[in-house]
This record gives sequence, structure tokens and C-alpha cells, in this order.
Amino acid sequence: MGWIQKLVRLLQNAGVLLVALFIVAMVHRIVLSRAELKQFKFRQTALAEEAKGLKPSTASPSFTLWSEQRARDYQESLAAPFTGAVGILRIDKIKVEAPILEGTDGSSLNRGVGHVAGTANPGEDGNVVIAGHRDGFFRGLKDVSLGDAVEVANFYETETYIVDRIVVVDPSDVSVLQPRTRSSLTLITCYPFHYIGSAPKRYIVQASAVDPVPSNVSVRNESEPRALSVSSASAGR
Repeated sequence: MGWIQKLVRLLQNAGVLLVALFIVAMVHRIVLSRAELKQFKFRQTALAEEAKGLKPSTASPSFTLWSEQRARDYQESLAAPFTGAVGILRIDKIKVEAPILEGTDGSSLNRGVGHVAGTANPGEDGNVVIAGHRDGFFRGLKDVSLGDAVEVANFYETETYIVDRIVVVDPSDVSVLQPRTRSSLTLITCYPFHYIGSAPKRYIVQASAVDPVPSNVSVRNESEPRALSVSSASAGR
């Protein structure tokens, strides 16, 4: 029976070690998110004469639903170079406040949520498309409902959007990335949320600006070619 006791102790020690590693990873993720939000606030302060009340907080995100692997990825992204956040995404219902980084590469999505290249930038008219990991910042996206408010803050203003469409699509469906009839926000993550491995679908949450501006007055030249893909913009393995 001695070997059984040794095995039990070994498993107990391994469990304690895994819990400790998970806690360390979450702490690093918190530090990283706070640093990005603080950097954004500093840059916003430098534009105070033009800004319109943008006040991002440095509150720690909740990691209760995050996967252990995503927490480790967040820790590893600390060493990656970044150009800084281009905005802040807030969804009060699911207690999310995340820096919006440019691009949807792995490092960006480990550190925050990613703005999909080729879509309207935060603060522009058109369809602002943002991707996030289904086991990270967008874990709670499944609890967002029609009529919920979503905020996107840039250096000059905070825009409020109201969710008016939730749909599941194939990765090849790029229609959700195209401009809508009103200024809009599109959030993308992989689906199903608890799928093991590379998820086969994309979960789409779309919202319209509270005071919509026709997209045809966008500062972006919509005639320029765009390389858009729900697959490349997708967020969660």
C-alpha cells in the first residue's frame, strides 16, 4: 500500500503546482490588461483638448470563465511588442472592459481583443469589426442579448451600440464583415464556446450605433479593395 500513498502525494503535489501556475498566469494577464488600459489613458490624456470625456478605468477583468491555456498565453504575450491600443471595448452586462489592439494575430488576442484590418476603425462610420477569444475576453459573449448596450471608446469619444442581431455562421461567410445600412459594431468569436479543438463555426454579435450615421459618409474609401475573412478574423481555437 506504500506505493499508493506515494502516488496520492504525487498527485496532490502536481495539483497544487497546476493551481499555482494558473494563479500566476492570471496575475500576469491582469497586469498586462491594466498596463494596456493605462497606456491608452495616458495617450488619451495627451489629447485632452480634443477628447470628449473618455475615461477608461484600470479595473481588473474577471478571469473566472477563462481557460487555463488562455491565461498562459496571456502571460507569454507580455514580452511581445505592441503599438498600443486603438480603443477600449466595454460590455457592462458581462463585465468586460478590454483594450482593442490592431490586428487579430495570436499575441494581440491574448492581450486584448483585435480590430479586424480592412474594416472601419473605432470612431469611424461603417462596420467596426472586433474579434476575441471564446475562452478569454469573449467567453461571456454567449450571454449578450438583443437590446444590450456595447461601448467602444477611442481617443476622442465613446460610441454606444445596441445589439440587434446574433447569428452563427461558417468561417467562409464574409457578409458579416461588410458595411451595414447604419454605423455598426460586429463582434466575432469561435463557436461552440466549449468545443474542444478548432471550433467549426463563428458566433457573431452585431449592434447598431445609438445615433446612427449613414455608412456612405464614412471617412474610409469604401471603393478600396478589402481582404476580409471571418476565418482570419476569428478568435478562439
